Amino acid sequence: MSNFTLRPRPRGGRWPVAPAQLGFVLLVVAALMMGGAGPAYRLDLLPLSTAFDVLRLGAYVAVGAAALGLIAVLIATLCRRWKPAFAGLLVIAAVAAMLVGPWEMMHRAQRVPPIHDITTDTANPPAFEALAEAREAAPNGVEYPGESFARRQRSAYPWVQPITLPLPLAEVRDAAEATAREMGWEIATVEERHIEATATTRWFGFKDDVAIRLTPESDGVRVDVRSASRLGQSDLGTNAGRIHDYLTALHARVE
Repeated sequence: MSNFTLRPRPRGGRWPVAPAQLGFVLLVVAALMMGGAGPAYRLDLLPLSTAFDVLRLGAYVAVGAAALGLIAVLIATLCRRWKPAFAGLLVIAAVAAMLVGPWEMMHRAQRVPPIHDITTDTANPPAFEALAEAREAAPNGVEYPGESFARRQRSAYPWVQPITLPLPLAEVRDAAEATAREMGWEIATVEERHIEATATTRWFGFKDDVAIRLTPESDGVRVDVRSASRLGQSDLGTNAGRIHDYLTALHARVE
């Protein structure tokens, strides 16, 4: 006599499992598209417009994965199949984490003005000299855009101001150069009162140039900074944030 017992087929069959599995597949595809768009542009495998299209399409695929995850959760809950429900929740959570960055960028774009050249001295910005040729070959050029940018900068970033350090010029210059190197910038030139460097963004590898001007005054050395993107109308606040971080680090270094 056989001891074989026929187990009942789980309620719902593969219905709760299939959406979760397909959701995972779409999640992987979305991650590859969104994560690979920047490096593909950086390695000259895709033009910028195509890379942005891939990034946008990847976000749509991620939303589709989240929708399938939600369907899996609903069906699995009705069928009391908890493993597919948990898998669906994992897909939804992963998509949410994946879309936080793009969502934050979109939100930031709505809050900041569409400018890409920020300076602590809008009346007389530090000039690009060593990097002039590289900037002339770029879409945004080498000259400061003028009062229209200055007015929008003062409104959006009133805290972008120069600092004065009560130290000799040589000490301030050495500290300014060391701070720039610590921030990972590529130094183009270091002169007695002038430093130029290039910062490269991590994901897409965009080039932003920085000019630092040191001006001796009666109470110390005034430090002015200009940070300008080579490409793009809006920097999403990156250059203002870079100046703030640099001057904060410089001030902390010489304290």
